[in-house]
Amino acid sequence: MSFISKYKEILCVLVSIILYFMIAYFLERTAFYTLLLLWVSLFGCFYVVIKSSTLTTANLIGITIVFRLVFLFAIPNLSQDFYRFIWDGRMILAGFNPYLSLPETFIQQGIQPISEAYQLYEGMGEMNGSHYTNYPPLNQLCFFIAALFANKSIFGSVIVLRTLIILADLGILYFGKKLLERLQLPVRNIFWYALNPFIIIEMTGNLHFEPVMLFFLVWSFYKLHQQKWVWAAVLLACSVSVKLIPLLFLPLFFQWFVKNGNNKSGFYIKSYVNLGLFYLICLTSIVVLFLPFYSSELMANYANSVGLWFRNFEFNASFYYIFREIGYLFRGYNEIAIIGKITPILTILFLIYITFFRNNKNFIQTISALLFGLCFYYFTATTVHPWYLATPLILGVFTKYKFPVVWSFVIILSYQAYANFPWRENLYFVALEYIVLYGFLIFEIKKNKRVIKQ
Repeated sequence: MSFISKYKEILCVLVSIILYFMIAYFLERTAFYTLLLLWVSLFGCFYVVIKSSTLTTANLIGITIVFRLVFLFAIPNLSQDFYRFIWDGRMILAGFNPYLSLPETFIQQGIQPISEAYQLYEGMGEMNGSHYTNYPPLNQLCFFIAALFANKSIFGSVIVLRTLIILADLGILYFGKKLLERLQLPVRNIFWYALNPFIIIEMTGNLHFEPVMLFFLVWSFYKLHQQKWVWAAVLLACSVSVKLIPLLFLPLFFQWFVKNGNNKSGFYIKSYVNLGLFYLICLTSIVVLFLPFYSSELMANYANSVGLWFRNFEFNASFYYIFREIGYLFRGYNEIAIIGKITPILTILFLIYITFFRNNKNFIQTISALLFGLCFYYFTATTVHPWYLATPLILGVFTKYKFPVVWSFVIILSYQAYANFPWRENLYFVALEYIVLYGFLIFEIKKNKRVIKQ
């Protein structure tokens, strides 16, 4: 047995640490082909490590932590959103409501309401600074914590934000492992999320807060499977109060309450009451969490900011780009204002279909319904940023589907847009991403149908 074959897992871990270090401290955002090479190499090492029969669960947990700590002192170089996070947190600390003011207003008036205001505005960019914040209240709490501990240092704020994200990932690891045990699925499945280079680079590295949202979501799933649905509702509300996307999941719990988990005695009336209370507790908790920021302008500003993702922004889209080209062909201009209103309706109709007509017999099938409901929304959305894929990836951990892992690999093709200044998408790269994704998705669906028939 050769040295490489004998110690391939250790070598892959060491190589990964070096590659993560290069990405964290030396990579330029415009160096797409360098990033691509590092990305492919990391995924190769990731596959060897996760498929290893010699590494124990404890070993994998340790590797998970070490990989994240590599990024601890790095300023994000693939995303600039963190500048807005720091701005919002410092605004709260200074006594301002972040939902009611625009960074550009202060800068244009020559006012510095917080420390390092000009640096933060320059970092976040003119587009970000000209829109009202759309980060929900528990996300704002994370930003406030960073301001509390590092009010005058961007570097210090980055360390605090990254620490929170790492802690959230460890929470996902803990409750994800416990949920997998309850579902009688392999515990090592959680490392398809925890050791995935996409998660480590995009979340720990670039400071996107999906892990905090997913921590509450996975914890909610765990409590729901324990039949502790009151706690599950509160935790789901916390998840929504970090990122709004789990709101899409609310209808899909219908069968779990009415037909399955909460209907063992056949008492349909009680099941419907429990379902109604679950929704009531969840929605009430969300409202309560927003109350500290409430004002007459809050809803208008917030709705306007969220609406931009449907009316104005477009990035790394799938079917939307096809619809857009059809609009150019027949109307001669971009139909995003119309298409952006239609695609959410299609998502709602699809969610209604899988809520009432898909037979979600158990909790695994319920999570599978959540996975396909969310992916349908992304497949038709005008904007699909890379970090959005964290949610399909964690949902896939609790199902038999691996297409989110494939998507997390090919999503790197969307970064080609940032190789250009100003950024510009190459639709050949976008097409390649979705051809690979849809090809593997169709393969998995057919394979699983054959397994069911057997």
